Amino acid sequence: MNQSFQRRDVLRLAAAGAAVLCGGAATAQSNWPTKPVNMIVPFPAGGGTDAFARPLSGQFAKLTGQTLVIDNRGGAGGTLGASIASKAPADGYTLFMGAVHHAIAPSIYPKLDYDIEKDFVPLMLLANVPQVVVVNPKRVPAATIQEFIALVKRSPGKFNYGSAGAGTSHHLAGELFKIQTGTFITHIPYRGAGPALADLISGNVDLMFDGLGSSAQHIKSGRIKALMVAGAKRNPAFPDVPCAAEVGLPDYTVTTWYGLWTPKGTPADVQAKVVEDMKKSLASDELKAIWAQNGSEIPNLTMAAYGGFVNSEIKRWAAVVKASGAKLE
Repeated sequence: MNQSFQRRDVLRLAAAGAAVLCGGAATAQSNWPTKPVNMIVPFPAGGGTDAFARPLSGQFAKLTGQTLVIDNRGGAGGTLGASIASKAPADGYTLFMGAVHHAIAPSIYPKLDYDIEKDFVPLMLLANVPQVVVVNPKRVPAATIQEFIALVKRSPGKFNYGSAGAGTSHHLAGELFKIQTGTFITHIPYRGAGPALADLISGNVDLMFDGLGSSAQHIKSGRIKALMVAGAKRNPAFPDVPCAAEVGLPDYTVTTWYGLWTPKGTPADVQAKVVEDMKKSLASDELKAIWAQNGSEIPNLTMAAYGGFVNSEIKRWAAVVKASGAKLE
């Protein structure tokens, strides 16, 4: 009898312990976040990443009651911020908002001290916008992309384009354009899209291959002129701007996408809660409108599927880097 009672006592205590553990896990998931969350944005303020990060931060605060702090860490084409994020505590309170640049970096930076696929957990795609060829109308006397191409062919090396830095999508989009049009335009790297865009507007550079997220408001104001959006169709936000396929460049498809990662080792339940809260934030009417104004739909790509997308982008851009001979300057 004593052995029987002891056995039942052990089983009862084990069951109670399991219930406590399960309850604790459920509580941890439902309670996150219990303090402000830091989101490292690896570019200076004012670029395309900010156009999506800051509205998302505001909506996240409304939803959760906690602040999503935008921590701009620009430099080295976005790789400096990625390095910092890869070494942050894996507790769910440091997130990393990277971009297509981080799929290009492994092919162009010889000594990265992080691995975007091994040191991070892919959470979700946040935005996906086509790139646009934008010029300063005072410096580039071309009304159409065809006129611009003809102009550049007559004066190779006369015009220059700014980028967010060597190895970024802005840089590789320019190199891809040069390959497909048989032109030469001088590359001017900056420490982020924001500074490059500021110099384009002020007339210090001639053009950019930029994401619509950062260029949209300046195109609408007339400070810069859009000649072409990349891809096979026009963008609803700018229906009057022709797409690459229309002007004889059917293979010129470049998108500036932004995604969310967390350091490897972040608990699975916290990962799931981050994705859940971010999806709820993106589903708001306010963010849907902002995304549409910036030329992006609300993506639906999370976790493993998003990781597969990143892997395919790494392979795609490695081929472009090899074909163009692009390198750090």
